[in-house]
Amino acid sequence: MFITPAYAQAAGAAGGSAALIQNLIPFVLIFGIMWFLLIRPQQKKMKEHRSMVDNLRRGDQIVTAGGIIGKVSKVKEDG
Repeated sequence: MFITPAYAQAAGAAGGSAALIQNLIPFVLIFGIMWFLLIRPQQKKMKEHRSMVDNLRRGDQIVTAGGIIGKVSKVKEDG
């Protein structure tokens, strides 16, 4: 009468690897969803930004993140 549910469940734990896989599936799914919703779009945005900066030439008209319109007078390579 005084047996805990944990002892009752531990007696039939023959399929340990199947239970481990079932426990890992939600974590893998959550990681995959987070990657597609957070990391992948950020990488795509960084790639587009890098491409725009690499294609800057003297005389190009630009708009800064603060909304200031300007003209490129000199382009220097970061080195």
